Amino acid sequence: MSTQESRKERIDRGIKVRSDGLYALMSWRELSYLTLPRFILIAGMLSLPFLVPGMYWQRVISIVCIYAILALSFDFMAHYVGLVSLGGAFFIGTGGYIAGILNSYFSVPPFLTVPLAAIIGGVVCTLLLLPCLPLKGVYFAIVTLMYPLFMARIIEAFNIFGGTDGLVGIDSFSSSFAEQYLVICMVLIFLFGLRRFVTTDRGLIFTAIMDNDQAVRASGINITKYKALAVFIASAMGCLAGACLTHIYMWSGISQFALDFSILPIAATVIGGSGTLVGPILGCLILVPVSELLRDFGTLRIVFYASILVGFILFRSDGIMEFGQRKYEQFERWTKI
Repeated sequence: MSTQESRKERIDRGIKVRSDGLYALMSWRELSYLTLPRFILIAGMLSLPFLVPGMYWQRVISIVCIYAILALSFDFMAHYVGLVSLGGAFFIGTGGYIAGILNSYFSVPPFLTVPLAAIIGGVVCTLLLLPCLPLKGVYFAIVTLMYPLFMARIIEAFNIFGGTDGLVGIDSFSSSFAEQYLVICMVLIFLFGLRRFVTTDRGLIFTAIMDNDQAVRASGINITKYKALAVFIASAMGCLAGACLTHIYMWSGISQFALDFSILPIAATVIGGSGTLVGPILGCLILVPVSELLRDFGTLRIVFYASILVGFILFRSDGIMEFGQRKYEQFERWTKI
């Protein structure tokens, strides 16, 4: 076809103008353009247990999903509610201990301990963080960072829940595939569930609270209630991840309150792209395997780890997802004039 009869134009021309969500009013070409990235993500995540060789790296995939759930909760809290939480370790430890106690002391099977730990842990974490909700910015972040340190020292000092040895003999999942697909499906459910939730009326109120909480309060909306709801959602996600981690390792201890569970999700969010929700998942898919590959370097791996993070901050501060989305939307095709 000659250039006189055709011209190049962007594939997304006209699609973004109408709406990303009006799938019923679109042609098959436009529908495939919008759904292709989602299909690749879902198919790629579901195929990971078959593509990754060896039990060790399959276990790493499970840990990637644990961190991905934490990163999703952090991104939701920070970008859509305006609460920067460093309490990922607090959520993991609370959910892990609740699952361990239910299974060790009351013989509750894993398929019940995981949802129970998510609900009970979400309520516990929300109640403990409720007095801190009026705080903003770095003050809220510092308080959430203190909670995992506080809980770990209490367990150690009073020698409760197994003390420094932790709770041992916890039941594992029925099979490795059940374990992997549970955490993978949870990641996908939380991802698309949060994407849908932030576009609802409640999600718009969260965004308004982040932008100007005084104006929202002046309109008669109880912002404390909405902040508590956001904290419950994020903490329940983290507690569910902690419960899964307990059954994966068949152990629960104070190391689940380690600050790695607070810092790595933030780093993954920076690398993947804040505010995209899927970006933190991509960040975890990069950071966690890289961390495992560098394990032989001992403490020197922190240098490589920090260098990667600094490089992304300096040269790609918007994250991988924002960069990839821009490139995807710039694809062109020949069309008739």
